[in-house]
Amino acid sequence: MRRRAVHHFGVMNSSEIARITDFSLLKPGATVDDIRRLCEEAIRYGVYSVCVNPSFISLARESLMNSDIKVTTVIGFPLGMTLPQVKVYEAIEAVLLGADELDIVMNTGMARSGDWDYAGREISDIIYATKGVVHKIIIETCLLTRDEKIRAAEVVIATGAEFIKTSTGFSSAGATIEDVRLLKSVAGDRCKIKAAGGIKTSRQALELIRAGASRIGTSHSGIFENL
Repeated sequence: MRRRAVHHFGVMNSSEIARITDFSLLKPGATVDDIRRLCEEAIRYGVYSVCVNPSFISLARESLMNSDIKVTTVIGFPLGMTLPQVKVYEAIEAVLLGADELDIVMNTGMARSGDWDYAGREISDIIYATKGVVHKIIIETCLLTRDEKIRAAEVVIATGAEFIKTSTGFSSAGATIEDVRLLKSVAGDRCKIKAAGGIKTSRQALELIRAGASRIGTSHSGIFENL
């Protein structure tokens, strides 16, 4: 029997954490067999979605065909520095292949350079080209100052994206409680928060949910087992 943990949203167990989790495998060395195992684990734990690189969308869709688990993929991953038109094309093709949700990396270099119009415009173009799916925008919080995080959140909200996501998991740090609280304070009810990057335990996941995260991203199945 899985233990239950009390937090300020009420009572939550590991199965409930799984139902708001994007279970990810984005390592460059991942194989076809690795993706199949990911999907098998995803079904066993009852996660919300699997998150894979675009070349594995079709495989994930096929592997999950007898479940209600969604397929998430990444766009402009992990740097966000590809050309806007390339990101738009990648997003369109991803949806055609069966992706339900897109985790899109903001061009952090342009954002940090103060060209927020550029950063916001390419996100808006992707959203316009891929209506009908969920868009989560990765702002790579570890590379931004506090003021830049606030501005990035405001830009994402203005595009109409459903989620602000903290991290790719490929940079110098991942999700923190402080960043999730900050993003939630800016977004309020206008946009949800996905915490990702470095989340390895159920305790971490619960703390981030308490801080305001509505979705968790992890590649560690231990978060479903440790409560």
